[in-house]
Amino acid sequence: MDHSLPFGEPVWLEQHGQRLGLLPSAGGAVSAWRWQRAGAPVDLWRPWDGHTQRLQALASYPLLPWSNRIAEGGFEHAGRFHALAPNTPDDPYPIHGDGWLQPWALRLTAPDRAEMFLRSERFGGGPYVYEACQTFALVEGGMSQSLTVTNAGDQALPFGLGQHPWLVRTPDCRLHAQVQGVWLSRPDRIPTGFTERFPEGWDLGAGAPLDRLVIDNGFGGWDGQARIVWPEHRLALHMRSEWWLPDGSPGQPDCLLYAPATPPVFCFEPITHPINAAHLPGRPGWVELQPGQSTSLHVHWRFSETAAG
Repeated sequence: MDHSLPFGEPVWLEQHGQRLGLLPSAGGAVSAWRWQRAGAPVDLWRPWDGHTQRLQALASYPLLPWSNRIAEGGFEHAGRFHALAPNTPDDPYPIHGDGWLQPWALRLTAPDRAEMFLRSERFGGGPYVYEACQTFALVEGGMSQSLTVTNAGDQALPFGLGQHPWLVRTPDCRLHAQVQGVWLSRPDRIPTGFTERFPEGWDLGAGAPLDRLVIDNGFGGWDGQARIVWPEHRLALHMRSEWWLPDGSPGQPDCLLYAPATPPVFCFEPITHPINAAHLPGRPGWVELQPGQSTSLHVHWRFSETAAG
């Protein structure tokens, strides 16, 4: 299944020396997030080039009603199998849910704040009926974003959330995040097992040198915080992620690091469940929502200037 969406022109939020471009018609995505430093713009996420009509070329997009890949043609829940078809032309598995493949509605609430809404009903023949809301708020020194999904159907189903920001990979950039272990995977990127013994260069707690990594793996036991440093640009970006369960209690989010051989980009994704959680023992992070129940993922970003590298 190959879906195309009209991208249109970004709607810009401008405040606190920042510009945030929103593309509601293109899957509720972000086109760019920039900081004006000493009179010059600094891209905090890899920006959309303004013409490539491919969703993966955008700066960031939401992942729901589940994140990353699901294998085996779908999943079983409460004794019923729910089929899911591949939803991109370049992956054999359905990936990242379907919220990023549909147009959202935008409401500007202030010069520095916006909300986007989506109602989805069995998109692509899938089982999900849900309502979703994204919020964006520019604050002094950064941005806060939230993603909430509500089961608007008539049956309980498992849900998950994530965010998919793209960042520029430089020779000296490093990622720091406290994690307990990593999900190893097959060549098709479906997990085979969890280990606390990191392959060389994969220990995010020690500061992973991103320029030398080729990886597409999830990490567990994450404390919800990360720091990305670009010494060449005297720039650091701090992320704090919070996941709220249907009963209002906090969950423990996971994270995923994707760094391809080319081009020089990477993604550090806060997610609520591992890749293919539907088929992992215990279905970690694969949270059932009864009709009317919701779950939310909040991500807080702060940037800072660092000493020259």
